[in-house]
Amino acid sequence: MEYKMKYLFILAIFITSTFTWGKTVIAHRGASGYLPEHTLEAASMAHSWGVDFIEPDIVLTKDNIPVVLHDTHIDTTTDVARLFPKRKRKDNRYYAIDFTLKELKQLTVTERFNYKTGKKVFPNRFSNKNIDFKIPTFEEFILLVQGLNKSTGKNIGIYPEMKSPEFHEKEGKDIAKVVFNMMKKYGYDKENSNSYIQCFYLPTLKRLREEFKAKMPLVFLIAENSWNESTMDYDFYRTEKGISEIAKVANGIGPYLKHLITRKNGKISKTNLVDLAHKYNLKVHPYTHRIDALPKDFKNNKDFFDFLYNEVKADGIFSDFADVALKYSK
Repeated sequence: MEYKMKYLFILAIFITSTFTWGKTVIAHRGASGYLPEHTLEAASMAHSWGVDFIEPDIVLTKDNIPVVLHDTHIDTTTDVARLFPKRKRKDNRYYAIDFTLKELKQLTVTERFNYKTGKKVFPNRFSNKNIDFKIPTFEEFILLVQGLNKSTGKNIGIYPEMKSPEFHEKEGKDIAKVVFNMMKKYGYDKENSNSYIQCFYLPTLKRLREEFKAKMPLVFLIAENSWNESTMDYDFYRTEKGISEIAKVANGIGPYLKHLITRKNGKISKTNLVDLAHKYNLKVHPYTHRIDALPKDFKNNKDFFDFLYNEVKADGIFSDFADVALKYSK
């Protein structure tokens, strides 16, 4: 009996050290590896996989309606230049905030492309241009997810990102208030409501917590300073002092994948970012896993997830191919 118990104990240690259980998988912009990002069709496909969360990015329209788009501009995922050629700004870009919802609903959503060259960003993704995908509102997205949860018996959460609060503020729009009120309307303002709110701008998360008394978990996204995502110094927020500041407001961080990888003498190893975050009880959900754009250090998905979970110890992943991520995360 003593020998048997010792054997089972050793076996249990081996299993838990070899396999990773219960990592959080977030469908990045829906099933964006297979269908145009942020469409209801992409959200439906992601839901069918049984992911933990589906991510919608949120911007506001001219008439203050929250819609599901990754960018404040709309000329890289829609045919706006064809339908409204005279509506671009001085920078030659088209912005969602300059259009009413009725006008945005006239557009067709396509795979992401370079607005200057017209070439697809991911050449081998969905290519049929004859399907009229539409921009959904945030409310339509919520109703779809909650409806599918009811009809399937699943409890898949939502993980919205408030895009560019500073930009919206300059345009006279309060995206934090609009997004929070919509989530509250549909029952997501609870600690256990199976939702997160994420943002690249920490003052907005602080405002949610202090002014709106938000109860749902909050995640601070960490960018590269060169992206000009906001006026924040993201390098600072990758230090221990910065992480401690985040922990006063948020429940987790969403770092860029490259923030987790360092190279020494031609070999890769982890940075200390996840360890710092865990020291301050922050979850870590990095972005973005793409099977058609794996970091150059990894030969395949198995190598990538072995590093992410077994060495880096991340708590989950944003993925364009969440069906693949699920195979390595559960």
